[in-house]
Amino acid sequence: MTADMVDTTEGETAGGHTAAGAARAADGAAAGRWAPGDHILWRYRDNAHPEQFHICRPMTVVRDTQELFAAWMAPGTPCVKPVLADGTPVHREPLSTRYTKPRRTVRDQWFGTGVLKLARPGDPWSVWLFWERGWQFKNWYVNLEEPRRRWADGIDSEDHFLDICVYPDRHWEWRDEDEFAQAQRDGLVTPARAAEVRSAGRAAIAQISAWRGPFADGWEDWRPDPAWSVPRLPEDWDRAPERLRS
Repeated sequence: MTADMVDTTEGETAGGHTAAGAARAADGAAAGRWAPGDHILWRYRDNAHPEQFHICRPMTVVRDTQELFAAWMAPGTPCVKPVLADGTPVHREPLSTRYTKPRRTVRDQWFGTGVLKLARPGDPWSVWLFWERGWQFKNWYVNLEEPRRRWADGIDSEDHFLDICVYPDRHWEWRDEDEFAQAQRDGLVTPARAAEVRSAGRAAIAQISAWRGPFADGWEDWRPDPAWSVPRLPEDWDRAPERLRS
């Protein structure tokens, strides 16, 4: 997952592990829906300590249906990110010790342009859209991750290190393969999980190659409602997901 910077066969998650009903339940499709403009938290669990959260991004709901969840992170959004215990940014630590040195979380702000995140229920990835200033579309970013679970005030996942970058000319490339390999060496990704992640990536690439949704759906022309406010970051951003939205 880069801190600053597809569509599977209906009825199966990528990799073919789960039936549609179970996949949708895992992503909270049976729960109540949010309305456009609602504020939610999009969080990621710490890979070394999955009972804890180390990334939290307040976001504004764009769409919430049985087929797609879309949310917008505006420029200037207050967020939470991990750093090393001494405050060193994670990406500046040498790869060999990046995942073994102690960490803590800090409050920060999302600088630069905003990010639109799209996720289909049950898919082990989400698709992020990035723009340059002036709304010049930059790229799609396929973030391989645990299928999201919905709770009262947001959705939770766990990042799987490996990603795919997709460009406007439709060519794609793997991203963060070095981090994915290091996470395996450090025991954060088991061999079985690594195989599942690669399988998910190949499923995403099949959808990219076929140029299906969301890549072909025109989301690069989407714009946020100018009346939307920037969501706040609550003090208890890391609270346990006690209940599903009803």
